[in-house]
Amino acid sequence: MQTLTAEKLGIEANLVGVCSTGVIGEIMKMEPIENGIAQLEPQDNLESAIDFAQAIMTTDTVMKNTSYSTIVDGKEVIIAGVAKGSGMIEPNMATMLGFITTDANIESDVLQAALSDITNSTFNAITVDGDTSTNDTVVVMANGLAGNESLTTAHPDWQKFYYTLKTVAQDLAKMIAKDGEGATKLIEVEVEGAISDEEARKIAKTVVGSPLVKTAVFGCDANWGRIIAAVGYSGAVVDPDKITIQIGGATMVENGEPIPFSEDELIQILKMHEVKIYVSLGIGEGKGHAWGCDLTYDYVQINASYRS
Repeated sequence: MQTLTAEKLGIEANLVGVCSTGVIGEIMKMEPIENGIAQLEPQDNLESAIDFAQAIMTTDTVMKNTSYSTIVDGKEVIIAGVAKGSGMIEPNMATMLGFITTDANIESDVLQAALSDITNSTFNAITVDGDTSTNDTVVVMANGLAGNESLTTAHPDWQKFYYTLKTVAQDLAKMIAKDGEGATKLIEVEVEGAISDEEARKIAKTVVGSPLVKTAVFGCDANWGRIIAAVGYSGAVVDPDKITIQIGGATMVENGEPIPFSEDELIQILKMHEVKIYVSLGIGEGKGHAWGCDLTYDYVQINASYRS
């Protein structure tokens, strides 16, 4: 694939990245790929970007694309991205492909370091079903056509560029989580007060990945016991007497003590398409987020007949 594409486009082979997802263990049929490569033509328009975003969809139900711009050295810099992914998203990325492009002038090692750091709190902070696979990729490409001075971490506009890149990555990551196979709701878990950011992310990922939490959200059941159980078995340091839990802003546990709440109010909160769970540990300054989705009957149906 790499060689054929490079020959078709007249570029060096090392400029072609090969990315793939699919049924594990099946030999890839090369004929349709070779036919597709033979039809490749350089494109520079919005329609071709949309075509690409649609072409990489598999069990995805929605196209995943986003773009933002910022100002660097008085020049407009654009960062855009597309992704695919809907199932087997665990433990870090897995069965997802993400492609980000920018016209910023930036050295590759600086861009690589930024992407690695950002991926940890975006693409590595999502889960759909707790299952994994062998194939995943996130790549960012820059062509420098914006004409700004070469970006480094010391550049006065670095933070603006970094934040914009992170926003693109976070948008795509949340789109993947929200479009989980069979999902009806996006679940966001925010954790504060952990002993470190790493511990906070571990707890957030454990809670959002809990099958019992996911099914409770699907069924609009405000069963906070499932949340605190996941916090406990996450392996992170916790003090049960300092834990506070909220769902959609409604407090259910405060400093380890249950707080009376309205079941009707929580049912309405849990009926929303995006549900936020907040956990405060009260033992440190660590913060972290994770995103996932509810677990539904449709998830079983989709994966019971995946190859048919």
